[in-house]
Amino acid sequence: MTKIIWMTDPHFQNEGLIGDLNPRTRLKAAIDHMNTHHADADFMVLTGDLVGDDIAGDYAMLATCLVQSTIPVYPLVGNNDDRAGFRAHLTLPGGVMNGFVQYAIDLPDARVLCLDTHMVGSHAGQFCAARQAWLHDHLTDKPTYIFMHHPPMDLHLPKQDEIKLQEGDMFLDLIRDRVQHLFIGHVHRPTCGTIRGIPFATLGALSFQAPAPNPAWDWDSFVPAQEAPHYGVLYIENGDVTLQHTQFCAYDVGIES
Repeated sequence: MTKIIWMTDPHFQNEGLIGDLNPRTRLKAAIDHMNTHHADADFMVLTGDLVGDDIAGDYAMLATCLVQSTIPVYPLVGNNDDRAGFRAHLTLPGGVMNGFVQYAIDLPDARVLCLDTHMVGSHAGQFCAARQAWLHDHLTDKPTYIFMHHPPMDLHLPKQDEIKLQEGDMFLDLIRDRVQHLFIGHVHRPTCGTIRGIPFATLGALSFQAPAPNPAWDWDSFVPAQEAPHYGVLYIENGDVTLQHTQFCAYDVGIES
């Protein structure tokens, strides 16, 4: 059995707040909780939107926080990330795709693929021909699990659906019947379902939570939901998957008024 901790969207800043939220406090709380209660996990995957606007400063301090993890950390890029800053400060495994932050993690009886859906200058996602070719070459007969930032489908979350993966249909055609599960960041809300027969899940953020789609909101009226953050605890064995949503702190941890 493989045990994986899944975290997403810390929106880490080396100083300052996101509204009234201190993202440094939230990330520390998540890592401390994981170290205390899930030190037996094989590794942690962090599915993108790692930093804020101070690229070098945020990545440098984020790296000092992630080394506090007692298990290996595998980071991915999201729309708010920067590949050059990411590579300059964060540890990546061998075999990373040239020009992108995309790589495979081989397990005894399965394969985990960590994908790069970043599109420069956009909040939407992209999966270009080069990344498609890499993915095609890394899909094997082993049970395969994909972690990615942008969802390749509509989730009936209207504002987030506007900034999904642009090549979603192509992507889903490529992985159909070849992938056991998709694990997706970006939307700051937990959802789950199936798409073309493939189970998928999204996750609440380490930072702020997006409100539910009703009552309707737009980016100008966006106010984070007053919901506690959580991370995922995944158990994978013989092709079976269990995902536990784990609250690691109260909502008011990291809220500074």
